Amino acid sequence: MRPTARGVGLAVAGAALAASGWRFGYPELAALGGAALVSVVFAVLHAAWRPRLDVSRRVEPDRVGRGEPAGVTLTVRNGARLRAANLVAHDRCGAAAVPVPVLRLRPGSDTTVDYPVPTSRRGVVRVGPLRVSRRDPLGLVTAARSHGGTGTVWVHPRIHPLAAVPAGAMRSLDGRVDSVPHGTITFDSLREYVVGDELRRVHWRTSARIGELMVREQLDTSLPKLVVLLDNRASAHPDRAGGEAPSFEAACEAAASIVTAAAREDVDVTLLLVAGETAPAPHPLDRLAEADLVAGDLKAATDRLRQQRAGDTVIFLTGAGGRSDLGLIGSLRGPYAALVVAVFGEGGTPSAAEGMVVLDATDGESFAAAWDTVRGW
Repeated sequence: MRPTARGVGLAVAGAALAASGWRFGYPELAALGGAALVSVVFAVLHAAWRPRLDVSRRVEPDRVGRGEPAGVTLTVRNGARLRAANLVAHDRCGAAAVPVPVLRLRPGSDTTVDYPVPTSRRGVVRVGPLRVSRRDPLGLVTAARSHGGTGTVWVHPRIHPLAAVPAGAMRSLDGRVDSVPHGTITFDSLREYVVGDELRRVHWRTSARIGELMVREQLDTSLPKLVVLLDNRASAHPDRAGGEAPSFEAACEAAASIVTAAAREDVDVTLLLVAGETAPAPHPLDRLAEADLVAGDLKAATDRLRQQRAGDTVIFLTGAGGRSDLGLIGSLRGPYAALVVAVFGEGGTPSAAEGMVVLDATDGESFAAAWDTVRGW
């Protein structure tokens, strides 16, 4: 609660009139000052009334691709029994305030507002809470309070279809692709025979011992595992347009496309950021939605990858400012079987590096086209 400029002026004037009338014996002035002070007290009591509002919010969908529609349905109900709610309300949607009509809302009545969520930019849009303002009839005091909870809309990068994911030459028996030249089929467990199982997989010694057919379950220990390293260093994406870095947005779209393609092919993939990851979101696309440009050290990131050996193929996505750092990525050639680098930016010189595949692209769509032209990793 805070007084307006009119309320402050009236309180000062009322106090001055009341003191002057009392001091110099002018009861009219004292009465006028007293009336002014009474008006201020009434305004405070009027604004202090807390409306009983029940607020419910539904966000559908809460995860969308950039440019896809998302909306909020907000319902406000006046839970009071006697008084109508004469209020001014706005629901917070990102950096904007959406007006909600609750003027003269009768007891027991409700109002519903539908409004779109801006999804023109990748990011995390916070929705709510409802901010309700109340002012007395004279405009002396205003009070603002928050009602209801909040919601979140995750705006993911655009996804461009990719035909394949990096893989080696070996192909496992179950049809999926191995990522190393010497795949292995490893015994896992035994289970009961079911119609359709191949007889050559029956474990006859165990079957004879327990009196029923038992089949060997095997697994492939050499399925591919990808590591997508997104360069979110501000120095790697120097160009800015409209408050965002186009090369970084393109790199985020490429990362989202790779993660989606890997999930489609049932290939294990890990998404990492060069810098700034303290408590990352659990889902890779959510992590891309909240990714931002910060200061970071690529050498520290490559040292961690060398120690962890998180997979067999590293895919490094960077901007024009990261061309000079490809040597650090090349140092991972020992622990990782394949290295793929994508450099995003307008007017860049085509890159080349020994021991790795280097793709130059201007946006996510051109990256997908360049990716699908590669015939060997």
